[in-house]
Amino acid sequence: MPSLNDIRKTFLDYFAANGHEVVSSSSLVPQNDPTLMFTNAGMVPFKNVFTGAETRPYKRATTAQKVVRAGGKHNDLDNVGYTARHHTFFEMLGNFSFGDYFKAEAIEHAWKLVTKEYGLNPDRLMATVYVDDDEAFALWKKIAGLPESRIARIAGADNFWSMGDTGPCGPCTEIFYDHGDHIWGGPPGTPEEDGDRFVEIWNLVFMQYDQQEDGTRLNLPKPSIDTGMGLERVAAVMQGVHNNYDVDLFRNLISASVSETGVAAEGEALPSHRVIADHLRSTSFLIADGVTPSNEGRGYVLRRIMRRAMRHAYLLGAETPLLPRLAPVLVREMGDHYGELKRAEATIVETLRQEEERFRRTLGRGMNLLDDATRNLAEGGMLAGETAFKLYDTYGFPLDLTQDAVRAKGLTVDVDGFETAMEAQRNRARANWTGSGEKFVATEWFGLRDQVGATEFVGYEHLGAQAHARVIVRDGESVSEGLVGEALQVVFDRTPFYAEGGGQAGDTGRLSWQGGEGRIVDTQKQAGDLYVHHVEITDGILAVGDLVHLEVDGDKRTTTRSNHSAAHLLHAALKRVLGPHVAQKGQLVDAERMRFDFSHGAPLSPEEIERLEAEVNAVILQNEAARTELMAPEAAIEAGAVALFGEKYGEEVRVLTLGHALEGEGRFSVELCGGTHVARTGDIALFKIVSESGIAAGVRRIEALTGEAARQYLLEQAGVARALADQFKVPVAQVGARVEALVNERKRLEKELAEAKRALAVGGGGAASGPEEVNGVKLIARVLEGVGGKDLRPLAEDFKKQVGSGIVALVGVLEGKAAVTVAITPDLVGRFNAAELAKAAVIALGGQGAGGKPDFAQGGAPDASKAEAGLEAIRAALV
Repeated sequence: MPSLNDIRKTFLDYFAANGHEVVSSSSLVPQNDPTLMFTNAGMVPFKNVFTGAETRPYKRATTAQKVVRAGGKHNDLDNVGYTARHHTFFEMLGNFSFGDYFKAEAIEHAWKLVTKEYGLNPDRLMATVYVDDDEAFALWKKIAGLPESRIARIAGADNFWSMGDTGPCGPCTEIFYDHGDHIWGGPPGTPEEDGDRFVEIWNLVFMQYDQQEDGTRLNLPKPSIDTGMGLERVAAVMQGVHNNYDVDLFRNLISASVSETGVAAEGEALPSHRVIADHLRSTSFLIADGVTPSNEGRGYVLRRIMRRAMRHAYLLGAETPLLPRLAPVLVREMGDHYGELKRAEATIVETLRQEEERFRRTLGRGMNLLDDATRNLAEGGMLAGETAFKLYDTYGFPLDLTQDAVRAKGLTVDVDGFETAMEAQRNRARANWTGSGEKFVATEWFGLRDQVGATEFVGYEHLGAQAHARVIVRDGESVSEGLVGEALQVVFDRTPFYAEGGGQAGDTGRLSWQGGEGRIVDTQKQAGDLYVHHVEITDGILAVGDLVHLEVDGDKRTTTRSNHSAAHLLHAALKRVLGPHVAQKGQLVDAERMRFDFSHGAPLSPEEIERLEAEVNAVILQNEAARTELMAPEAAIEAGAVALFGEKYGEEVRVLTLGHALEGEGRFSVELCGGTHVARTGDIALFKIVSESGIAAGVRRIEALTGEAARQYLLEQAGVARALADQFKVPVAQVGARVEALVNERKRLEKELAEAKRALAVGGGGAASGPEEVNGVKLIARVLEGVGGKDLRPLAEDFKKQVGSGIVALVGVLEGKAAVTVAITPDLVGRFNAAELAKAAVIALGGQGAGGKPDFAQGGAPDASKAEAGLEAIRAALV
């Protein structure tokens, strides 16, 4: 029985043998379509090829493309674990023709593959065609020998594909497999088509027309082919099972889940094991492609998937994080084909561990709230939307996780109520998710790239060059010339200016030509290898075709190079000091400083920061020459070069090696990088970390300086130390001890002051020292000047002991603001509620409300001048 890996390999090998370029799967984060959150179809990486905006050196291609459908229009999340064929992550096998072969050859390839290579019984196969596609109908009869009874004509969108409201479109043909009459269901086009007997295994799209805005369709000059075969579905057919979760990959993942939890995959536990297996795939591949769990955009979808799996781990009784224990099993199963899984294994495991530990801290409390809220709901009942929102807002339960949890009890969620409570967050999320920031003119850059060719980059060797202006763009329009004062985007045939990429800022500098000059304020890259210079003309007229002298700002480039090389050394040092799970999550290097974001679950200690600085500076002192080599990405990674997760690399990459290992054999830093770097490590001169902070869950940020900027920073710090030493009249070495002594002295005085205030408040003389009586209840009600909210609780406890049975109401006044505390002795809790009394006082003080328990509550208000009014409100509430 062929394994899932065998089936994938057979597909790719077959099409490779038939003249197709085997193209590696692109990232799950689309590189060429800012409208998509994730790659959700096999054709996404080729979208610009189909539209004609981009050309490739081949006309035939085949892929096993990673796909995620767990957000937006394509969202299968709710069904995963409960149906036979829904997944958040799946592999789409496909073959593509870009104006080469068309219907006849596509059908012939498909039929040969499924019947000869895969060995499926032709008698169990049938095809569908679009209702009026007579050509495809005839081809199935001729090529496959299918009788007309096994070729179904299907009308509507199910068998007609379009890229959008306008653009390429065309009819489809699908191949279905008949599992047999022991399973209910009918062929497509019949009333029983929703049954499970007939399963679609392959869809072939005949990209034939160009849809116009007026609804008419024109014939495409070069008809193309786009096919998609779900690997999991065809594996189920070939392995003789009816459920995707019974194929070898899922059997092995579920077996590992059973082994780790000790819970058999049967009964109510079966969907949980399936959810965990599916979600383990999608989360691991998303992390490997550079996505980090967060509360917005792609990171939020990743977190939703993670937490759904983690709740099912909780339901199975897993006492420690489960997903990080299962990740190595996934890597063993799929890592040979998808090398990014192996490279990112440590990061995947650590990210899953951190997220599951974080979620487990709130999961139990959230589930208790959910149990309390649903305990008295009968089957068919509805959980209040406000409760669902609280689960989201306080405990991190995405709405679909709550829906999934109550579904097992036969309940639903008041989604409208949830959405009402969630409106502000939803609006903010919509405003936040705007795609990758690219504009619609990105497709136009592809067109210009085909017209003028790639930009030749000469900036590794030179800071100046002569070049011809090939394209001038003003306000999104291609123009023939630019004038003084205009902001232009200019493409030259060659350039020494580095375009922003890999975290390195684009170069700035100057340009001049006969009769004019200007500034280059930024350099960006479009259409892969088109260098776009942002130009401000200061004199003259720049026209297309002009010969121009380009000159990079040398000082800025030098500092940027130092900061970029230092970032590579820091990356290597982080892996050595903190562990192999560290992965780069972002980087910005320019002429000012270096900023490096990385995955790690805790703040760095002073000792760890000191070790990082020491290691980087030790390699700088080696003063070894930097070495760069051009290699194929696969060969470079195989040789040990670090690749960034989710980064798109071309057919050839630059491999940068810096320094030798601090102990033993080998190199200190080896990474794939197209940026500009120092000639020798000694050129960096000095490395100093100036800050370390957390910027997201599991992501830290280090900012650092190099060279002269680092020296100036240290001089400033030394100046501060000397000034303090002069003020304290001690040597610089004793400044730290002197400051610590002053801090301890201040703490002692603050403690004595707080104790004095407390003694004065509790033991104050006169009428205020004893309780008053309101409606037969003892009440101690006081305004305490100079006492903040954090000091009121212990005072209230002291007063409770003093009163025996009664109520304590305190209003602390500090810096113009008021803090309210109400405490009730246990015997009166049934008659009075501290939270309600505190709320009455806060409202009288101009505040919004208070929170707490029936026996103790606190709140704050902005107007301390109404302190007595707050106490009067409490007295009134007792009457």
